[in-house]
Amino acid sequence: MDKKAKILLTSGISLLYILINTVLIANEFYWFAAVPVLIIFAFTFFYRLDLIYILVALLTPLSIDITNFGASVGLAMPTEPILAALLVIFVFKLFYDRSYDKEVFTHPISYSIYFYLIWMFITVVTSYDIAVSLKWFVAKLWLIIPMYFFGITVFKNIKNIPLFVWAYTIGFIPVIMFTLYVHAANGFSDHAAHWAMSPFFNDHTSYGAMLAMAIPIIFGLAISSDKRSQNTRLFTFIALFILLIAIYFSISRAAWLSIIAALGVYVMMKFRIKLSLVLTIAIIGFAIIFSFREQIIMKMEKNKQDSSDNFMEHVQSASNIATDASNLERINRWNSAIKLFMDRPLVGWGPGTYQFVYAPYQSVSDKTIISTNVGNKGTAHSEYLLILSEEGVLGLVSFLVILILVATTSVRIYKTAQNKLAKKYALLLFLGLITYITHAFLNNFLDTDKAAVPFWGFIAAIVAIDLYHKNNSVEKSNEI
Repeated sequence: MDKKAKILLTSGISLLYILINTVLIANEFYWFAAVPVLIIFAFTFFYRLDLIYILVALLTPLSIDITNFGASVGLAMPTEPILAALLVIFVFKLFYDRSYDKEVFTHPISYSIYFYLIWMFITVVTSYDIAVSLKWFVAKLWLIIPMYFFGITVFKNIKNIPLFVWAYTIGFIPVIMFTLYVHAANGFSDHAAHWAMSPFFNDHTSYGAMLAMAIPIIFGLAISSDKRSQNTRLFTFIALFILLIAIYFSISRAAWLSIIAALGVYVMMKFRIKLSLVLTIAIIGFAIIFSFREQIIMKMEKNKQDSSDNFMEHVQSASNIATDASNLERINRWNSAIKLFMDRPLVGWGPGTYQFVYAPYQSVSDKTIISTNVGNKGTAHSEYLLILSEEGVLGLVSFLVILILVATTSVRIYKTAQNKLAKKYALLLFLGLITYITHAFLNNFLDTDKAAVPFWGFIAAIVAIDLYHKNNSVEKSNEI
């Protein structure tokens, strides 16, 4: 077909579409207007899966759980259906595309993820409620497999690493603006800070945790000495400023703490402080705390400062275990998780079951004014204790192995990589992960797309750097 014929055909199809759509709109049928978008989306799905992957990062902060609108099944729209489709297509391509790099499947982190998923499936079979656990497991598959295994192939192009981070950050900015607007309309009150980000985030803790994951990376890009245009540098600083304002008004103490933890890890890596020295200091610190535990607890019980609009008072409330309902309820959920584990230490109660089984394990003395028997307002409030109670001791071990391997891989890349750009990305991604690893002691969000997409995406990028980029020739970083 020559050029003239192509133009005529394209023009004819376009005019036909406009005519049909005009008639349908006149008769109050509006769905046909979405056809071009669906066609472009389908074409991208079949020919540019890497763009779909980046699109998921962009849409994740904007996704909305349909249970907020009365649906009986929890599903984040539109990201989880896209991830489910990406999972199916990715698995299908594995059977028909023999060119997929086998090194991806034999990397130590990949093996640890196999262990994690296999044990999770075993606990599905032994679950207290197999139907609940099976649904939860399937959702985990579309959160982990596309984001990690397919993500590694996307990040074979090193330019896609900052593109992924920027997509997530840019998608976050409208949510931040919306949240600040709602918060301001309510006088920036402590009460409004807990729900101002709804329906995009369930509460301020998940909102703060995801802000904390992005901040170390954007901060690193902002202060980088790489040659970039003035517009790019200005946009990076503006994005960082927006993130910092957002995390301040999130009033999430756990998020603030996680940023401090990331800073501490950066100092360790930057100045090559030996892990043995850090562990020695930590052991001495724990020994001192244990020795004076009674005095410390008495001091904390005297702290009556509740959550507050005042920054310093809100920070002080973090150690209030006497009257602060949030702190006390967290302890209640932790104690319940430990009791659940003690009853079924090997296989746990089954993935996704905590909220349905923890109620009888609450002690009367632990209950607070915000206690509930239906598992709302979070579950175990700890990623580690949640896994321990739902998947037993081996479930927790499998997850910790992943974290340990990610840490050792990141540190090794930082110490030995010849490619300075890859070295920088590995450091920044690891610091982003450190914020969540720290936050996971106090909350759990990896069963949501909000946390799972950046968490597994960052790990995939670190593995891609380890496999493809660490020893390449030093590349210019003006693409950031």
